[in-house]
Amino acid sequence: MFRRLPDFPAGPSLTIDFEGEALPARAGESVAAALLAAKVAVFRATPVHAAPRAPWCMIGECHECLLEIDGEPNRRSCMVQVRNGMKVRRRQGP
Repeated sequence: MFRRLPDFPAGPSLTIDFEGEALPARAGESVAAALLAAKVAVFRATPVHAAPRAPWCMIGECHECLLEIDGEPNRRSCMVQVRNGMKVRRRQGP
């Protein structure tokens, strides 16, 4: 799956809450990168067919990484930097 680059400078370790589970993250990385490194494979489901979706472009163009972050729905998780203790949930509904 995904992993962090071994020679990438590690920032301070943080913890984010993903649907009630504490996951490790590094300062400076995006929410999407932290979740992918933690082996989260499904970020949302499509509204009509409930097909699983996960980040595709990692630059904010495709909108496949939409999550609820700190109570705010439909955030592009690839564009949001992690903060210690932030609460992240999969999208609920369309």
